[in-house]
Amino acid sequence: VQIVESGGGLVQPGGSLRLACRVSGFSLDSYAIGWFRQAPGKEPEGVACISSVDGTTDYSESAKGRFTVAKDNAKNMVYLQMNSLKPEDTAVYRCAAERTSWGCRLISVVYDYFGQGTQVVVSS
Repeated sequence: VQIVESGGGLVQPGGSLRLACRVSGFSLDSYAIGWFRQAPGKEPEGVACISSVDGTTDYSESAKGRFTVAKDNAKNMVYLQMNSLKPEDTAVYRCAAERTSWGCRLISVVYDYFGQGTQVVVSS
């Protein structure tokens, strides 16, 4: 099992970034994918997730209306489109996989595998 994130970087407030999560060793048909972030000195926060079977999504309150999660099962890719970025979005963003056929959750402890993460910095 391998999970590799990419797409992070430095962006100005109000800007956009699209993070990508490439998975291997398992099928997105069987695993829900969550996006988590952690800023220095803070607890991990689930920001978005997408279910395995029907692609149902869920978002944290801080992400609703600004972030969109999507996946391409054939390419083994999951994406997090982040718009209207704010300085408080600065964090390491990690992709995680949970083997489940029932929805998705924004709780990190239920996930089986995590990637190493990609840094996002929102600053002028």
